[in-house]
Amino acid sequence: MKSKGHLYFGTFIIFVSGYAVFAASRWSFKTGFFPLAVAIPLLVLTLLHFYFELFGAPETSKGPALDTEFSNEVPPEVARRRVITIFFWMVGFILLVYLLGFPLTVPLFVFFYLKIQSRVGWTQSILLTAITWAVFYGLFQRLVRIQFEAGVVQSWLGM
Repeated sequence: MKSKGHLYFGTFIIFVSGYAVFAASRWSFKTGFFPLAVAIPLLVLTLLHFYFELFGAPETSKGPALDTEFSNEVPPEVARRRVITIFFWMVGFILLVYLLGFPLTVPLFVFFYLKIQSRVGWTQSILLTAITWAVFYGLFQRLVRIQFEAGVVQSWLGM
């Protein structure tokens, strides 16, 4: 056993996630879907962690489980360029959501990211974009029936 702090915190998480499952199970499907989707895996994983803490085999080494030393092989200017690129992709996604709304932004963003940033071929980009759109549409708009706000461009055009 590592420390009693792990057990106390695990007990706290079990009670919180257990209460969330209990409370959300009485709500309608649409209202309780997200809390249940978060609380059930959290409860199961915490119970597993609890079990392994109490009944698992003792650790065989006293050293760190993972070497956290990072490589210095990437030149700072390359790292800076990568960070700026990622930042602009995130800003572009947020801007597209504002302008076009989520249902149009998700497939457009996935397609352009695959084509421009990842340099994936046309067939694979179109196929992965179609799968992403189908999962997004099927889950959020058909199954859960979430109505997303229209983007600014759609509002301007009266759509």
